[in-house]
Amino acid sequence: MNFKKLLSVALVSALALTACKDEKAQAAAEPAKAEKQAPLKVGVMTGPEAQMTEVAVKIAKEKYNLDVQLVQFTEYTQPNAALHAKDLDANAFQTVPYMEQEVKDRGYKLAIIGNTLVWPIAAYSKKIKDISELQDGATVAIPNNASNTARALLLLQAHGLLKLKDPNNVFATENDIIENPKNIKIKQVDTALLTRTLDDVDLAVINNTYAGQAGLSPDKDGIIVESKDSPYVNLVVSREDNKDDPRLQTFVKSFQTEEVFQEALKLFNGGVVKGW
Repeated sequence: MNFKKLLSVALVSALALTACKDEKAQAAAEPAKAEKQAPLKVGVMTGPEAQMTEVAVKIAKEKYNLDVQLVQFTEYTQPNAALHAKDLDANAFQTVPYMEQEVKDRGYKLAIIGNTLVWPIAAYSKKIKDISELQDGATVAIPNNASNTARALLLLQAHGLLKLKDPNNVFATENDIIENPKNIKIKQVDTALLTRTLDDVDLAVINNTYAGQAGLSPDKDGIIVESKDSPYVNLVVSREDNKDDPRLQTFVKSFQTEEVFQEALKLFNGGVVKGW
C-alpha cells in the first residue's frame, strides 16, 4: 500500500473514531438533560396566606430558577402530617409554640429553616394614645383562652408593664406574674368579645383576627404591638432529614422580600409584621 492510501485510511479511521466518541458523549449527556429536578413542595394554608406565598414562588422561579409547588391545606394538623410523611419538602404556616407542641404530641422531627411573618396580637385603647399614658391601677383586658392569655402577658412584659417568672414561657398564666409595677388589673375576657370592652377598660389586648373584624389595624391603631422577635413569628419548617437541602434556603430568601411583605400588607389590611 502506497503512502497516499495509508494516509487516506488513517484519516477515515480518525474521523470514524471521533464521530463515535461524539455519539457516546451525546448519548451520555441526553439522559442528564432530560432528568429535570422535581419542584420543591411547600405546604401552606389556603386563602390569603397561599396568595401571599405565590409571590415568593414567582420570585424563586424568576430570580433563582427554582420551581416551587404550593400544596394547600384547610386544616392546621395537615401540613405537618404531610411533611412527616415526606409528601412535602417544607411548610410555611406555623409558629414556634405550635411546632413545639406538635413535636411533643406527635413525635415529628422538624427543623426551623427561616422566619416569615408575625400576625401580631396588639393592645388597643380608646382612652390613651401612647403606652406611657397608662395610669397606675389601670384595667387591662386580655384573652381568656390559654394560648392567647400567655401571648398577651408576654406582650405586656415586653413593654415593661409586668414581669413573668419565666420571661419566655409561652404557657404563662396570671399566676406567673412576679412584678406588676403599675398595679394593673388584669381582666380576662372571651377572645371574641374583647373589642366590645374598649369603652370600659383602659387597654385591651386583642387577637389580630378579631381586631380586623372591628376595623382595627395593629400598624395604625395598636398602642403596643408584637415585634419580629415574638415567639409567635410564623416559620418555614422542614424535616430534620432534609434541612440542609439548599433549595430550602433559596425559598426562604424568596419569601423574605419586600414584594412578599407588601402583598401581605395588602391582603391582611396592614395586620402583619416582618419576621426577618
